[in-house]
Amino acid sequence: NADMEQNNQDTINTPENTTPDNAFVFSEELMPLREKMNTLFEKYSHLQPSLFFVDLDNGAFVNMNGMEAFPAASTIKTPILVAFFQDVDAGKILLDEKLTMTEETLATEAGTMQYQPIGTQYTALKVAEEMIIRSDNTATNMLIERLGGVQALNERFKEWGLESTVINNYLPDLEGTNTISARDLAITLMKVSNGDLVENRSRDRLLGIMERTITNTLLPQGIEPNATIYHKTGDIGKVLGDGGIIDIPTGKRYVGAVLVQRPHNDYTARTMIQEISREAYQHFKWYQPRPTAN
Repeated sequence: NADMEQNNQDTINTPENTTPDNAFVFSEELMPLREKMNTLFEKYSHLQPSLFFVDLDNGAFVNMNGMEAFPAASTIKTPILVAFFQDVDAGKILLDEKLTMTEETLATEAGTMQYQPIGTQYTALKVAEEMIIRSDNTATNMLIERLGGVQALNERFKEWGLESTVINNYLPDLEGTNTISARDLAITLMKVSNGDLVENRSRDRLLGIMERTITNTLLPQGIEPNATIYHKTGDIGKVLGDGGIIDIPTGKRYVGAVLVQRPHNDYTARTMIQEISREAYQHFKWYQPRPTAN
């Protein structure tokens, strides 16, 4: 149904700033997968979930509340990492340049850099790694500063076609003032995978870092042991989330992003994300797109 597909594409509001030769086109909504997700949404009716999954082979997707702005927690670190590698590509940052931890950037909650004395120096690459792998908040603040500050980053996110991704405060941001949407997270990861935002060698390095994320209690729990996931989680009292690129041994690659608003620290948000991930993985594992007629 062409009309329906057109409507779906309108809802997604695909960013216009991709070049025509590698522009990514969303095709049809995967209704069977959407129905499975609906069942989970009903099962966990006390939670406010949102999700966006997309098949990178053919643009088929599922979007459920995916445009809605949620507190970002540490999922904001994914677009920050991409911005970092863009500046590496542009020669504005050297991977081995030294960044200094200051009073202003020191942050509690996640990460081990907070326990080092003020004035400690790290290479830029080490700071980027700590931000993702251990979700280090001090590292994140150091990168925000190095990348020109909050405003400069927010403008850049807009240029990528992200509509809800805004940094309002340094981390840890336990109040949840920084925002993102499942769609924004998915689009960022899609663009990285398709080589739109960063050059190949930076993409390889970026995925290598995201593959080493320590927290594996969310999306990774739904995929099989021989699959690979490049992802970053977010966890504050009011929201739990995870977004990643998943490679299935069949050769299929898909992107998934899930954000769940919850009663403070409600544990069932974790179970819900695991179940969403399992449904998506099994769907993409067996799903064969029909060949398009020439």
